[in-house]
Amino acid sequence: MNTDLIVFAVLFGALAAVAMIRLVKGPTGADRMVAGDVADTLICCAMILFALYSGRGIYLDIAIIGAMLGIVDTMLVGRFLEKGRREKHADVAEDSQ
Repeated sequence: MNTDLIVFAVLFGALAAVAMIRLVKGPTGADRMVAGDVADTLICCAMILFALYSGRGIYLDIAIIGAMLGIVDTMLVGRFLEKGRREKHADVAEDSQ
């Protein structure tokens, strides 16, 4: 049973590493935002599995806080990207008039 949890935690860690590569190499800001959100979710899942493996509840608290900060981060970055897109399109609309 415990070896299964370790295997899944390592798998989630490897998937998070792949998402981090996309975070660095992403062609657009939206790709980077999605990759960061995926990596955050996978790392939280790995922490939950590690909490089950070790029997310590502190890792569950850390995973919950990480997930909440990930949601806030996604909303803030999405708002920033939308604001920049709106300003960019407003400049194009002013130039065409």
